[in-house]
Amino acid sequence: METAIKDIHHDLIEACRQNDRAAQIEIYDLYYRAMYNASLRIVNDTAEAEDVMQDSFIEAFGKISSYRGEGAFGGWLKRIVINNSINVIRKRKEMISIDEAEIDVRDDDGGEKEYSENLFCRLEEIRDGVKKLPEAYKTIISLHLLEGYDHQEISEILNTTYGNIRTRYSRAKQKLLQIIMKSRN
Repeated sequence: METAIKDIHHDLIEACRQNDRAAQIEIYDLYYRAMYNASLRIVNDTAEAEDVMQDSFIEAFGKISSYRGEGAFGGWLKRIVINNSINVIRKRKEMISIDEAEIDVRDDDGGEKEYSENLFCRLEEIRDGVKKLPEAYKTIISLHLLEGYDHQEISEILNTTYGNIRTRYSRAKQKLLQIIMKSRN
């Protein structure tokens, strides 16, 4: 017998559907920090992340009737935040295609450099390295490594092909490893 999974904040969500301001404030208080951090990892600007978060909550409360309870509310809300963060990047016109910004991972002597997949990095090193990546790479690395989206989900979010995302991710990972190795020297 299959049972429906009830969201732990079901009653609050139902109250939000009735435009209950107190419930909306409570949902906001429960999720704002995680949503702000998710946006900040993508837009890399505190003021823009704050704006994205505010806009995302307004949007979520405006279309809360479309939340069907099939997954966690936090996941549904995070999808809105991620999409709005990506839209900010697109508006900045900093996100260009890989074909336009062909970035090779090269040694100082011009040769290809190979990195071990077994390289162990501290989370702090990864976060610092991600900040130094070009926007196109930063977005994919953030969505995959920090937010936990798989390549198929990222391709849907960024409205591009699965193969393109795998290629971009591979190049972004190589670039990140290059940055980390350089910072260690």
